[in-house]
Amino acid sequence: MEKTSCIYIAGHNGLVGSSIVRLLQNEGFSNILTKSSSELDLRNSNSVAEFFQENKIDYVFLAAAKVGGILANNTQRAEFIYDNLMIQNNVIHSAYLSGVKKLLFLGSSCIYPKMASQPISEDSLLTDTLEPTNEPYAIAKIAGIKMCDAYRSQYGTNFISVMPTNMYGPNDNYDLATSHVLPALIRKFHEAKQNNLKSVSIWGDGSPKREFMHVDDCAKACLFLMDRYDEEGVINIGTGVDITIKELAANIQKVVGFEGNISFDISKPNGTPRKLLNVSKIENLGWKHTISLEKGLKMVYSNIDFELSRFL
Repeated sequence: MEKTSCIYIAGHNGLVGSSIVRLLQNEGFSNILTKSSSELDLRNSNSVAEFFQENKIDYVFLAAAKVGGILANNTQRAEFIYDNLMIQNNVIHSAYLSGVKKLLFLGSSCIYPKMASQPISEDSLLTDTLEPTNEPYAIAKIAGIKMCDAYRSQYGTNFISVMPTNMYGPNDNYDLATSHVLPALIRKFHEAKQNNLKSVSIWGDGSPKREFMHVDDCAKACLFLMDRYDEEGVINIGTGVDITIKELAANIQKVVGFEGNISFDISKPNGTPRKLLNVSKIENLGWKHTISLEKGLKMVYSNIDFELSRFL
C-alpha cells in the first residue's frame, strides 16, 4: 500500500478496527477512510453501494462485525447470523464492483470445528461440527471466507481472509452481557476489589484452554499480510501459546490485586474445550507476536478506569 492510498477501515470503532487505524496513522498513512455505524449502516446494501461509488477506495480492512461471548452468541442467534451476513456480503460485493485493489476479511478462530485437532491448522476449517453456542456467528463468518474465495476464483479479486485468535486490548467490550472472557474477568475482579467482595464467580469449571493475543499484535499482522500475502483460504494469526481459563483468572487476579477467592459456576457452559492456533504459516512468512500476555494484561489494566467509563 502507498502512504496516500485510500484505505477504508470497516468497523473502525471496534477492538480490531481501532487498532488498525492507530497503526496506519503511526506508520504515516494519510488517507484513512472511516464511517461510524450511525453514518453508514453496513447492513444496508444500497447505502454501502453508494458509499463505495462515491469514494475511490484502494484497500479495505473488513473488521466490522457483530461479536460477543457465549451469552450474547447463545441469546442473539438470529442477529449474529443476519447482521454478519449482511455486513460482509455488502462490503465484499461493493469492493468488487468498485475495483478495490485488495480486501482483508477478518474471521475468528471460534469458527473452526469444536473438536478440531490442536493446535488448529488452517485446513481444519469445515472438517467437523461447530461449537453449538456460536454456530450462527460461525456460519456467517465461514460464508464470508468462502465469498472472498469465490470472488477471487470467478472475478480475479485479491481478497484474503485471516483467522485471529482471541484478542484483547484498548477499546475492548466490557459489557458483561456481551463481552468475551478476558475483559469480563478484568471487570469482575476490578469491581470486586473496589467493592471489597470476598469472591468472584466465573462461568464453567475453568478447564477450557484459550489463546490470547493483544490486538496491537493483530493489527501489525494484518498490515503485514496486506503487504505480503495473496492466497485463497485462511491464514491464522495468533501467539501459539494457550492457558486455561483458571490460569487466566489467577493472572488477572494478580494484576488487579484482588485478594479474595475465585469460584467456578459449573452450571454455566464451558464452550469449546481448547482453541489453540497453529501459527507456523504466518511465522514462516516472517511475522511473530511481540506482546506477552503478562505484559498485555498490565497494559490493559493501567487504563481500566477509562475503558470502563464507556459502560458505566
